[in-house]
Amino acid sequence: MIERAHLRIIRALAENGSLTAAANALFLTQSALSHQIRYLEQKLEISLWQRDGRKLRLTQAGELMLQVAQQVLPVLEQTEQTLQAYSEGRAGILRLGVECHPCYEWLKKILADYLREMPQMDVDIVHQFQFSGMEGLLNHHIDLLVTPDAVKQVGVLYQPMFDYELVLLVAEGHPLSEQKFIQAEALHKELLLTFPVAHERLDVFTQFLMPAGINPRTKAMQSMDIMVQMVALQRAVTVLPNWLANEFCQTLPVKAIRLGRGGLAKTLYAAIRESDQDVSYLQKFISLGVQSSNAVND
Repeated sequence: MIERAHLRIIRALAENGSLTAAANALFLTQSALSHQIRYLEQKLEISLWQRDGRKLRLTQAGELMLQVAQQVLPVLEQTEQTLQAYSEGRAGILRLGVECHPCYEWLKKILADYLREMPQMDVDIVHQFQFSGMEGLLNHHIDLLVTPDAVKQVGVLYQPMFDYELVLLVAEGHPLSEQKFIQAEALHKELLLTFPVAHERLDVFTQFLMPAGINPRTKAMQSMDIMVQMVALQRAVTVLPNWLANEFCQTLPVKAIRLGRGGLAKTLYAAIRESDQDVSYLQKFISLGVQSSNAVND
């Protein structure tokens, strides 16, 4: 029975104090507003306003409707703004999946820029999947997968964000620290610290060590900070993206060494469903990822 237009009328009358001012606020003529007031009172079969000279004063019933208007209208208006932002890709939840342990360091930086530029967006980061990140993407558990591995999949679009290189991180003073590059055989007797991922999913094994038949001692670690500290103390070596290794080289006594004469090149991709390739908040994240290449490769 009570419509939104009725609530807007009573709020305008209460805020403006006169019929003329309320009509102007509602972009109505005074006669049109008077007609709507009479229609509402007839419909409700109760008086909502009383004239007090040139002004209108709310009755007890009118005060009740005003309370409802003050509670309901802001909620409806905020909801409409949010829905409009959803439709324009300015608001919502970006569900990110990450299949690259070192990428969390990069992600922390890009998320700060993303949230500043998209203040109405929230971000949810998923790093543990029941099966795989790709299945999470295809099953709509996530909206975008950050991955260094572009595995061809029907319905999935890979957008490259930036290129990087995997390098060996060793302590200053380590026997390998003066080398410009190393071959796989140089790691035969080293303790190689890795992230807790199967060797078959680590590029240093699949693209560097396994083809050469080298199987060094390894130790999986959850904490990258502890991993790098152990390297700095000459207790082990590890492999990291060059942009991350270079950051540690500026603060710790460690050096980055190329893997092989030509290096071990990689690309970080944003994988999205093809049906979502025009979603603006996804493209904003990818755009910031591409822009980050300058900082990453400096």
